[in-house]
Amino acid sequence: MTTRPHLCLFAALLAAWGFGHFSEHINLYHLDVLIKVGIAVILAVSLNLVNGHTGQFSLGHAGFMAVGAYGSATVSLFVAPKLFGADGGSALAQGALFFVALLAGGLAAALAGLLVGVPSLRLRGDYLAIVTLGFGQIIKVVFENIEPLGGALGLNGIPPLTTISWVLAGAVLTVFTVGCLINSTYGRGFLAVRDDEVAAAAAGLDTTRLKVVAFVVAAFFAGIAGGLYGHYTLTITPSGFDFTKSIEIVVMVILGGMGNTLGVILAAALLTLLPEVLRPVAEYRAILYAALLIGLMLARPQGLFNFTRRKSKI
Repeated sequence: MTTRPHLCLFAALLAAWGFGHFSEHINLYHLDVLIKVGIAVILAVSLNLVNGHTGQFSLGHAGFMAVGAYGSATVSLFVAPKLFGADGGSALAQGALFFVALLAGGLAAALAGLLVGVPSLRLRGDYLAIVTLGFGQIIKVVFENIEPLGGALGLNGIPPLTTISWVLAGAVLTVFTVGCLINSTYGRGFLAVRDDEVAAAAAGLDTTRLKVVAFVVAAFFAGIAGGLYGHYTLTITPSGFDFTKSIEIVVMVILGGMGNTLGVILAAALLTLLPEVLRPVAEYRAILYAALLIGLMLARPQGLFNFTRRKSKI
């Protein structure tokens, strides 16, 4: 029984690899949208671990994405040429380099999550939201003032290493890891903190430690998403990871239903596809997008894809 989830993971990763070869026959525009959807899924599912399953409210997810994007781009731009030369070496070497770059970006974001989470996760509710919001703005300003990383102009010339296979593999690993974590002892602790943090602490759970673990794991996958994003757009700027980006990810989690992984995945896909659908009315797109979100939240405040009757205390 214990091997079944791992077999499912292996099959999903194999399918992602196979789809990457099939993607040569897909329209480039559709492939672009699919990659954006995959990155959005990674961001939304990872934030759902904190906001949905653990019951906290973070507004700084774009900051962790920025750390991952800059961290992985730094490895690709400044470390790789010294190891493999200007051409990047063979395809296998480039794949290994990209894996290391993504891992470096994820670990850098996880470290940032730890540094932010330890002092701030003793807070809750609005206070935590304000602290994480401040962190996201601090990260943006810091990158704007680091000249070796391009300053306000950002980094250009990032190698085009992101493919649909890498994005699908990242999304699969994110969903698998979050699912396994939620069904573990730690996951039961997350749910206990979400339902009643005071009762969980009275029962002997270290609520701060549980929240920090969720925060760090979520930050790690946000960093992975940032690395994939940077190696797809080939240029990153601090303004691309501002408060608006964090709100966009939070909306995906709320619209999908707090703590509902499948709903969050569907919401991430919907909110990524919606601006594309509204392109024919580009001049009214922002208004229609906002109006649709308001209507959906009024009609389904528990989440568009949340069909359970359990009421969350978020």
